[in-house]
Amino acid sequence: MLIAILIGAVLGYMIGRLPGLLIGAALGFWVARRFVRGIVVKRLAHMQTQFLDSTFAVMGCLCKADGQVTDDELQVAETLFQRLRLSAEQRDRARAAFERGRADDFDLDAELASVRRVAGSQRALLQVFLQVQLSAIAADGVLHPAEHDMLMRVARGLGCSEAEIEQIEAMLRGSSGGGREAASGQSLQDAYRVLGVEADASDAEIKRAYRRLMSENHPDKLAGKGLPESMRDMAEARTSEISHAYDVIKEARASSA
Repeated sequence: MLIAILIGAVLGYMIGRLPGLLIGAALGFWVARRFVRGIVVKRLAHMQTQFLDSTFAVMGCLCKADGQVTDDELQVAETLFQRLRLSAEQRDRARAAFERGRADDFDLDAELASVRRVAGSQRALLQVFLQVQLSAIAADGVLHPAEHDMLMRVARGLGCSEAEIEQIEAMLRGSSGGGREAASGQSLQDAYRVLGVEADASDAEIKRAYRRLMSENHPDKLAGKGLPESMRDMAEARTSEISHAYDVIKEARASSA
């Protein structure tokens, strides 16, 4: 950007001396800013497309974890297409990615490496990625051991820590127990795990963990980091889970005070 400003300033000075220098520098800044913005927009669009493709490829692999992909699981995928409000073109890409994940020669480790590259240091993006996978395999109300093991493999392939894996386990228990009804009866232990804190953490530590997670998982912030707009609802569902876990802990501590 600085080079563009300098070139504009020099050309402006050659044409109109001092006034030209100022005008040329301003024009150079404007042109450079539009150019950089265009690159950023294209890069973000590419990241979002890659994120969606990998999401449904891994989903296809997960649904096949128990030996086959049933009609019910295919319907779950179609339901997710609707929930994510995918366009016709995006649905075609998602179906193709899902089929790619079902293939015997699908390289799960390579796909997870692609997801890590897209997410970079944004751990919250990886959490939303896992949230979508969790929604897919738990939608039928039955969580097969093979699906559970595969999800844990995905989590580790994404570089999740043991604490993050415990967090996923806590969400799995809630989802396999019946959706919202199960969430309303979430155990206190799982609530602590969702926030990533120990049961003996102070009130101040719990509040800090809650605020940090809510900030990191804010849908607008994630959108700027590569999360497709179609996955906004999943990000909002995650913040809802975080908020619910915080409420469970607050109520338990208030009742025992």
